Amino acid sequence: MLEELSISGLGVIEQSSAQFHPGFTVLTGETGAGKTMIVTSLHLLSGGRADPGRVRSGYPKATVEGRFRLPVGDDGRVAADIGEIVESSGAELDDDVSLIAVRTVGSDGRSRAHLGGRSVPVGVMGQLTTRLLTIHGQNDQLRLLKPEHQRAALDTFAGSGAARARDEYQTARARWTAVLDELDALRADSRDLAQEADRLRFGITEIAAVDPRPGEDEELTVAIRRLTDLDTIRTAAAQSQEIVAGDAGSVVDGLGQVRTQLEGTTDETLRTLLPRVSEVLTIVTDIGQELTGYLGELPADAGELDGLLNRQAEIKSLLRKYAADVDGVIAWRAEAEARLAEIEDPGRSIEHLEEQANTARDAVAAAATRLHTARAKAATSMSKKVSRELGGLAMGDAALEVGVVLEVAADDDRLAVVVDGQRAHAGSAGADRVEFALVAHKDAQPLPIARSASGGELSRVMLALEVVLAEPSSGSIMVFDEVDAGVGGRAAVEIGRRLAHLARNHQVIVVTHLPQVAAFADNHVVIGKTSGSGRGAQTSTVRTLSRDERVSELARMLAGLGDSDTGRAHAEELLETAEKERPGEPAR
Repeated sequence: MLEELSISGLGVIEQSSAQFHPGFTVLTGETGAGKTMIVTSLHLLSGGRADPGRVRSGYPKATVEGRFRLPVGDDGRVAADIGEIVESSGAELDDDVSLIAVRTVGSDGRSRAHLGGRSVPVGVMGQLTTRLLTIHGQNDQLRLLKPEHQRAALDTFAGSGAARARDEYQTARARWTAVLDELDALRADSRDLAQEADRLRFGITEIAAVDPRPGEDEELTVAIRRLTDLDTIRTAAAQSQEIVAGDAGSVVDGLGQVRTQLEGTTDETLRTLLPRVSEVLTIVTDIGQELTGYLGELPADAGELDGLLNRQAEIKSLLRKYAADVDGVIAWRAEAEARLAEIEDPGRSIEHLEEQANTARDAVAAAATRLHTARAKAATSMSKKVSRELGGLAMGDAALEVGVVLEVAADDDRLAVVVDGQRAHAGSAGADRVEFALVAHKDAQPLPIARSASGGELSRVMLALEVVLAEPSSGSIMVFDEVDAGVGGRAAVEIGRRLAHLARNHQVIVVTHLPQVAAFADNHVVIGKTSGSGRGAQTSTVRTLSRDERVSELARMLAGLGDSDTGRAHAEELLETAEKERPGEPAR
């Protein structure tokens, strides 16, 4: 429930606040007084688009603050979906389970939102407040003419069963379209994929024929350089080996003699050199052994050079085509094998995907049939209930027919399914086309409301729908912005009576210019305007009326009769009649 609304710097409203109560609250006032700003402020609290042009001239920003009493269950806890948003946003509830929502709009276009004292994204505020607050204006009447909104209204009436069927259908359809997209892509790319596969196979075969080892290109370079300079290398190695560890006068022999001499001396200074001499002897001995081994590994001649050069040529051929070194060539081969396996994957073959597509299509058809059945069943019940409401809204024998027919699929329709033996187009929300038709009287032919309903009739059809759609639930806030436009006389009285009935289970806030509607309200708030100077030439005020003040306001609304005796008498009679017919106390 909306308990309080405060507005600052919005349009013609400089600074105003109003208390709201359970039941039916009506907002009235002269043209241009600012009734629209009340609805605009509620749109802002619902996360609506911020228009800096709405900021009052001379003010840096407009601020709207609303206090909402949150709905609680029998266990005294806030409803789960609302509680989850409150908890995740870090908002704090007051002790009476109320929550303050604040929206500011700067003259520079910047917008801020706060919930329970915490700054939140505007979208988060909208998620919460739209669960509490529903706003209906003349634009909603125009939206009601569109088939998608008529279908949405039917689905809402059909309840959780249709919602589950729609979710199952949309899940199945998403799976089907994904397979179809993959199939189309595979068909379109089949030639390119075949050519790519041939290139990969050729490369894999060529590399496999050479079968290079990791690092082999560097090994070949070293080996070829060695064979090219074999005689020079052999001479250098042999002479070095002879000097280090040869049979005559080698370094090893000389160091051995030095060690013997030092070991035989008694001079401590000389003996301190022994460890270092031993270390050098060990190192030189190792060098001699490595040179001996190296000489033993050298080929007797350069005869194998041709073989190494041929091997090097094979590897260089691979390097020119596939990578900068052998390791890169080996990596290319591994990646190519993986890609080829992906291309040749039987799970991605056209035949396999066609089988998957057929299975997915059958699942969509079955889900579409369930959804169609649920909608058709709900349409019959909805037609009866809305027609009954229209009878109570001074529309005589008029009735609303809710038609559910299958969308016929074209011959080349990619998303055609069979539902109840008919080919139908599987749209994003089902295979159905929902259309509301108005039957003006008993013997009249049903005609689509887009072509047959007047403005006043459309207002009453929408109100009847709201009454019917609101039946399963209670406790929500419903705002109607001049939905009685184009209505007068007895029809206006019936609309007032029906809004009062709706307010027994919901908080209903109505902006109206009709005294017949205003008389049925439990609470009456008037938007006044005063002339001013300085920052604004006009200022609006928001004030809750006493019963006596209501009589004066109703007299003004009755063709501008004002405080004349005749006007007050007429207004008093209208108010007394409405009070007698008003249903019991509203739910709190």
